[in-house]
Amino acid sequence: MFGDDRSMRMRLALVAAVLIIVGVGVAAFVLSYETLRDLAELAGIDRDDSWLFPVIVDGTIIQATVSVMVLSNRPDERRWFSWVLGVSAVVSVAGNSLHAFTDGQQLPNWVAAVIAAIAPIALLVDTHGGVMLFRAAQRKRAEESSAEPVPVPEPDPVPQTDTPAVPAVAPAPDPEPVQLPLPVAPAVVRTAPVRPIRPVPVRPRPVQQPMLPLAMPVGG
Repeated sequence: MFGDDRSMRMRLALVAAVLIIVGVGVAAFVLSYETLRDLAELAGIDRDDSWLFPVIVDGTIIQATVSVMVLSNRPDERRWFSWVLGVSAVVSVAGNSLHAFTDGQQLPNWVAAVIAAIAPIALLVDTHGGVMLFRAAQRKRAEESSAEPVPVPEPDPVPQTDTPAVPAVAPAPDPEPVQLPLPVAPAVVRTAPVRPIRPVPVRPRPVQQPMLPLAMPVGG
């Protein structure tokens, strides 16, 4: 019971906080809108076009705020939009303070030149911010598509056909063991011992000189 009352009070407090934030935001936007519009007129902008100046300044603040909330997981893009938010807020605050300081008098030429340069700068910043948001959305879509599991197609069912039954084959009898003949040791052949042959001395024979025939003179 007490838990239900506490949760109900929390919901009411949350709704009241949201309503207060919305109300304060709308009131602040209206006052800033009127002040910046008057400042644009003091800078020499025509009354019919002066309402565009607060739209440019406060619109850039809204775009940067939403981009910071959306790009919570993109630190580089979020840091850039944080800088844009800070600079836009400074321009808005400075414009409102400058309006109070001028007291309805025309602005100097150099101040009017600075105010006139805010519009093209905001155009470049907002266009670049839109491109960054578009690229971040594309990268997020690509990451989500790559993270999704690829469905694997199921194989086609194989049709069942009636196959003839294969008759059971009786196991073949074990073959009888083959007895191999035992190896026979080779016969040992005994040989008689070989006696050494003693050399017989050979006596040299004397060499006989053959006699040469001599020619003897006849009768003499």
